[in-house]
Amino acid sequence: YLIRFCCCRPPEPPGAKSPPPGGGCITWSCIAALLVGCAGIGIGFYGNSETSDGVSQLSSALLHANHTLSAIDHLVLETVERLGEAVRTELTSLEEVLAQRTELVAAARGARRQAGAGTQQLQGLAFWRGVPLSPLQVAEDVSFVEEYRWLAYVLLLLLELLVCLFTLLGLAKQSKWLVIVMAVMSLLVLVLSWGSMGLEAATAVGLSDFCSSPDTYILNLTEEETGLDSGDPINPAQALGPQAVSNPFQQRLTLSQRALANIHSQLQGLEREAVPQFPDAQKPLLSLEETLNVTEGNFHQLVALLHCRGLHKDYGAALRGLCEDALEGLLLLLLFSLLSTPSMPCPQSPRRNPSALCSGSHPSEPLLHAGLEPVTPTLVSFQRATPRLLEPPLLSCPSLWGPGRPCRLLRAPVSASPCGSFPGGRRRSH
Repeated sequence: YLIRFCCCRPPEPPGAKSPPPGGGCITWSCIAALLVGCAGIGIGFYGNSETSDGVSQLSSALLHANHTLSAIDHLVLETVERLGEAVRTELTSLEEVLAQRTELVAAARGARRQAGAGTQQLQGLAFWRGVPLSPLQVAEDVSFVEEYRWLAYVLLLLLELLVCLFTLLGLAKQSKWLVIVMAVMSLLVLVLSWGSMGLEAATAVGLSDFCSSPDTYILNLTEEETGLDSGDPINPAQALGPQAVSNPFQQRLTLSQRALANIHSQLQGLEREAVPQFPDAQKPLLSLEETLNVTEGNFHQLVALLHCRGLHKDYGAALRGLCEDALEGLLLLLLFSLLSTPSMPCPQSPRRNPSALCSGSHPSEPLLHAGLEPVTPTLVSFQRATPRLLEPPLLSCPSLWGPGRPCRLLRAPVSASPCGSFPGGRRRSH
């Protein structure tokens, strides 16, 4: 409407000799608006793909982090079970065998205490155990929502593309009913576009607020879910920065390694002193050495998995997917809604835009504007009697004016109906 009122020529007053303006300006304005809408649809497809890629990257990072945490849980559980089994069986048998030597029994009990201390430190590594919110659950929920969001936007984009294409087809074919149906469909698309615009704006604002300071939000959420704070030995804040001052698990790992080293040294001392005097002590000592070797292997794997670089790599990948690709895609979808929403109401007002229904002026009107001879009243009456012979305009008329007489392009009769110049339409006789 802005293009119509600002750029199109205003209608001539009644009685003016110049021909009234046709609907070409409004028709081409509608076509231009629909082409802008088609461009917006292309932007929407790209934005939908970018959003899907960002969410997929977020889900992959969460799944990888969950795999790391699950492996840590498995190693901690296996190590604790092995140490507990060793304390209950081998160390108990060793104390019974060495009951005659008090100092050897004290050494075995010292190994028992060190095994208990190491078990306690290892159990404290998996601070996320028992937390209802897990990376796997978040990844599954995000993937589920993204699947339906992507499908809904694809359907909306295809619907709007079909509306634009069929509207252009209606204008090109000058089909009145096709344009009317597309006008009704454009109302539905308009409502859906405005609704999607509101959702996109709200999501983009919330996501940009999160991406402005993600570390603070993650830290507060971790403290709320796990009950940890900055004073605990495991400080989650140390794992957020790309160059953490120290590993938040370093203290517990050091204490566990020290306990395992003490157990190993005490078992070696018992093997040197107790085996020559008590041959029956050799079997539980060998079993304890085997358990200790497996425990140390698991401990080295725990150290590699609990390194903050691996976890921070997943954290950074999740932030890049969410705050770069997904946010960029949301902004492009918002641009799609802004471009497509103004282009939809173009064919919706047949009262104020008759050319949208009548699909422009008569094809012979530009030739009449070029200065051809007007129609006489006799020819007007003949045109009313035989309207089909005048559409399209005749180029040779030997049967009407006789051979050798030049043909005149006939102008359509003036009608008060807004669709008087619609091709193929018949004017009723009064």
